[in-house]
Amino acid sequence: MKHIDTTCLIDDDRIFIFAAKRILKATNFCNNFTIYNNGAEALTGLRDIIKSGNNIPDLILLDLNMPIMDGWQFLDEFVKIENSKKITLYIVSSSIDPADTQKAKEYEQITDFIVKPITKDALTEIVNTINTK
Repeated sequence: MKHIDTTCLIDDDRIFIFAAKRILKATNFCNNFTIYNNGAEALTGLRDIIKSGNNIPDLILLDLNMPIMDGWQFLDEFVKIENSKKITLYIVSSSIDPADTQKAKEYEQITDFIVKPITKDALTEIVNTINTK
C-alpha cells in the first residue's frame, strides 16, 4: 500500500484514536500523524500549521460528535482558511444517520463519509482516491 506523509485525526474517542493509530502504523499508511481531540483544538492547530507551511496534512479524518466544537462547526470554520495545498478530508463517524451523510455531501471539501471503525480496506480506498487526484 502506498502511504501518504501526514494524516490528521480529529476525534475525542480515545479508543478510536488508539485503534486508528495502530492500523495507520501497521499498514505504513502515513509517515506522521497529528491528533486533536475536538474541533476548536484542531482549528487552532491547523491554522498555525497552514500559516507556517510546514507539515500540512495530506489527509484529515474528522469525527462529527465531539465536545467544545463538533465536526460540522469545525468544517464551517476550516473552509474559510486559505491554503494552497489540497487536503483530502473524510468524515469518520459512528453516526449512521442519513441526515449526516446527506449533509456531508453539501461540503465540496469532504471526499467521503466512513462509518467507524476504520479498516484496512477503507485506508486502501483513501490512498487510491488521493493518488488519483
